[in-house]
Amino acid sequence: MVTWEIKSNTSCSLAYRNDRNETKLNCSERMMWKYSPDRDPALRIYPVNLSDEGNYTCEIASDMGNFHFSSSLSVIVPPTVTLTSDKSRVAVCQAAAGKPAAKISWIPASNNSSEEEFKHGNGTVTRVSYIGWVNSMHTTVTCLVTHPAMNQNLSLDLSDSSSRLHYSLVALPASVAAISGVGVLLCLIFTCRAFCLRKLACEPPVPVGIENFRSTPSHKNTPELNPHVLEESIYQNYGAGNKFMTY
Repeated sequence: MVTWEIKSNTSCSLAYRNDRNETKLNCSERMMWKYSPDRDPALRIYPVNLSDEGNYTCEIASDMGNFHFSSSLSVIVPPTVTLTSDKSRVAVCQAAAGKPAAKISWIPASNNSSEEEFKHGNGTVTRVSYIGWVNSMHTTVTCLVTHPAMNQNLSLDLSDSSSRLHYSLVALPASVAAISGVGVLLCLIFTCRAFCLRKLACEPPVPVGIENFRSTPSHKNTPELNPHVLEESIYQNYGAGNKFMTY
């Protein structure tokens, strides 16, 4: 018998009994077996929502004994980054609806910068940084946005009255999950490793999952600005990226 217990914003469970070929579930339709549970009891969540954060437990009862596998799920949301300026020669860098909050810095550094933070009800955070360049001798100003899901640089040409914008995306090292586009991770696969003990030979599972996802198997016995981003707007441009699980 295999059972998944999910304790997030709403608790639910999935269970499969092999001897009766019987499945019981009361979870959202986004949560389902990835394969036939008699072959592999991996749990598939598609698409992943912020509300899915929580604890996930897999229990297996078999002829070889009872096994227990626990995981904690955290969802990362890349922010939407913009850089603008106004007639008073103030540059405004905004990292909207990120989770966790992004960090904003400037090149060149200045003591004339300030920052605001706005927290949204769904757990995401918008940060806005301002910097003035009146009497500045520099030809460009660059906004650096650092986030666990991405690093992004935006630059303004100060020598041009139209303040031309230059964009660059900085790749992250392989140890950090890369995400294409803006959005939360779209698909998550939980693998119950204890299931391998039911076979004579079992290769280790392919790492799949999500950044900041920790699990410990054991044997049982979040010009004019609009920082108040609508919570639903962060779901409009989601793009799936690479995901992995850390055991």
